[in-house]
Order: sequence, then structure tokens, then C-alpha cells
Amino acid sequence: MSSLPPQKLSSSRCSALVGDIAPPGDKSISHRSIMLGGIAEGTTTVRGLLEGEDVLSTIAALRAMGAKIHKNEQNIWHVTGVGAVGLQAPQQVMDVGNSGTSARLLIGLVAGKNFTARFTGDESLCKRPMRRVIEPLSQMGARFESANEKLPLSVMGAAHPTAISYTLPVASAQVKSAILLAGLGAEGVTTVVEPAPTRDHSENMLRGFGAVVTVEKRGDGADVISLVGKPCLKAQNISVPADPSSAAFPLVAALLCPGSRIILRGVGLNPRRAGLIEVLRMMGGSIVFENPRQEGGEPVADLIVSSSELSGVEVPAAHAPSMIDEYPILSVAASCAQGITRMRGLGELRVKESDRLSLMAQGLAQCGVKVEIEGDDLIVHGTGKPPQGGVTVETAMDHRIAMSFLVLGTRTDFPVSIDDGSFIATSFPSFVSMMNGLGAKIR
Repeated sequence: MSSLPPQKLSSSRCSALVGDIAPPGDKSISHRSIMLGGIAEGTTTVRGLLEGEDVLSTIAALRAMGAKIHKNEQNIWHVTGVGAVGLQAPQQVMDVGNSGTSARLLIGLVAGKNFTARFTGDESLCKRPMRRVIEPLSQMGARFESANEKLPLSVMGAAHPTAISYTLPVASAQVKSAILLAGLGAEGVTTVVEPAPTRDHSENMLRGFGAVVTVEKRGDGADVISLVGKPCLKAQNISVPADPSSAAFPLVAALLCPGSRIILRGVGLNPRRAGLIEVLRMMGGSIVFENPRQEGGEPVADLIVSSSELSGVEVPAAHAPSMIDEYPILSVAASCAQGITRMRGLGELRVKESDRLSLMAQGLAQCGVKVEIEGDDLIVHGTGKPPQGGVTVETAMDHRIAMSFLVLGTRTDFPVSIDDGSFIATSFPSFVSMMNGLGAKIR
């Protein structure tokens, strides 16, 4: 749970945003660097780790299971792993706060170990579905105790986990990763079939640590990911790229505020994470890649973003897995664009930190935007002019809802307030100071 009290914030219209910033480290890669470093042999070093509350929850959990983790004076994290069989049963309930990634991936990790662990989280996380990991992990031999297949939840790991072949019913990198982490302890080959591609950081990083992971494309277009069990993972030196999901907020703000020009340094451009940038360019956004390079096995570049007049577009459902966390901020961009933007296939937004589909529609309507939900589609009618604003928006403990409406407030006629910004610390602790440093007026 956020350690901060509720924090009402207000964002007012600002002039041009100008500056050169390095967004925080990628949250997905940060989580996985701690988990894989914790079960590898040797000491993994991690530069650029995101020190948000979600990742700190993962660090606390790995420490509780025996890994030694500390940060030195140069802000480099050192993770001394316990090896393939060295994890220990935690002595206390592991509270992972607001972090769905911590919960689902750690449940997968424990499912392949011969001990019991109990997980809980904050009010928001305890509403999120865990059946999607319980089902495949039960097939692998783990057992679960929970009142409603949600947190709080006890995991009785399998002494000898069974390698399985599992087809994902929904596109979810978290479920895929949980199965692969459990499969590390299984004899034979664990296979995950994903009909639609999801972010592939787990596959990339497992290979980097020494596991044998292959990906084959099936005739129907599905990806078949195979992991050979019982690898000997070796410590690595990791440089974490800037998180594209966090970079999205100053990026969209700069596109919307006339006269803006900002540089975002070292942003991760994994093709399975860069859907938002592709869509914003389709809308007419000026986003230039400079100095493309590889960091931590991931493609990165510096992004030069200039204010642009945006036009509405249709975003097909196939884009959803590559930008599922970015739809709230995309809907803000759409509200200031000229014309209709229709975002299709957003059912997964209903089971994120909040029902993001409903909350974004509700908040945009409060701000004076014409918006509709048809099934799992979100339709935003932009007029090419800033919305009215002048309201306080409910965030439901959701960091991305909070940041999205603070970005909208940089353009609205009247300020936009949010009921609680404390949960921004889960993923982007420096958000307010970084935005204000560019010229925003968030108080």
C-alpha cells in the first residue's frame, strides 16, 4: 500500500514545455532484474532501477525469501542470488502493495518451489483477478488457498513442478511470465502459446541469465515460447532503459502544449511496448528518434518531441497488447485532437489497477469531452480545442489515471484536480517535479 497520505493535486494550463529529461527506469525490466538476480548464482548489478513502490515491493519479497539486495552510493543495486534451489519460505505474509506484476510473477516463482508463501496487497490489488495464474500453475502442481481467487492468497509450491503446454486465454505478459518462472524448476520443456504478442522482457532476460528460451511462429500467427527447465542462471550486469509507459506522460503533454520541445533520454523502444508512439505518429505527432542503440538487450533511443496538431484515428484491437498501459494517456491526447478517435478491444482495461475504461470515460466527460463506451471500445470525440476542465477527477488509487488527468490539466480552460496523487509513487515518484521542471503547473 502507498505509504503516503491521500494527496489532492491540481494541474493548470501552462505555456510551452521545454527541457531535456531522463524518465525513470522501465518498471517491467526492473521487476524482472530483481527476481532473476535473486535466483541466479553470483551478484547481479542493476543500473537505472526504478525505485518506485511497486519495485520496492518486489525487492522486499526477494529479501524475505533469502536474497541479499542493497544499493551503493552510486545508486547501483547489487542482488546476490541464492541459486536455483536456495529460496526460503518467507516468515511473514508478503505484502506487495499495489503491484500486480509483483503479485503474479512472484506467485509463479513460488509455485515452482517446495514451500508455502502467503501474498496480500492493498485494497486495489485485492480486487484484481488471480485465477488467470492460478489455473495454469495448478496444472504444474502448485496448490492455492484463497477465499475468492484473489489476494490474500496462499501458494503451496510444487516439490516437483510439472512442465506443461498452456495457451493463454487472454494476452497477458504477467501470466506468461508466471508460467515461465514456475517452469524454471520443472523437468523438461514448459511451453506457453500466446495467440497475440505481449511484451517479451521475460524471454529476453531469461536468455540473458542463461536459460534456453525459444520462440517460434505458428502457422496461425501465434507465438510458441518454450523454456528448458532447471537451467543454471548466472548473475548479469543490467542497465535498465527508461520506461516507455512513464515517458508517455511528458511526451503527450509536449505534443499538446503549443511551442513545446522536449528531449526524453534513453527510452526503451521494444517493439512490443512502442504501440503508443506508433499511434501518436499516425495522429500527426512529431516524435523523432535520435541516437538509437541497445541497452540491457533492449532497443532504446532519445526522443525529440515537438508540439503538434493531432487528428483522430482508429486504433485496432491488435494494438492493445503493445500499449495496454498507455490507453489512459492516449485518450487524453484524443480529447485534444481534431476528430474522432476509436480505441478498440480494451476489455483488459477493466481489470487493471482500476476499471480504467470506465474511469477514463467518466473523467473525460466531467472535463467536457464527448466520450462513449461501446462494448470494449472507447470512442473520444475531439474538437481540436482544449476541453473545459474545472473538475476534480476520481482516480480509484490508480497511478496512470492520476497522471493522465494531470497532463490533461496542462491544456484545459480551467484546472483539473485529482482526488489522490499519492499512488503516482508506485511507478513514477518524480512525476510532479519532472513535469514542473519542464514548465507544467502541478500543485
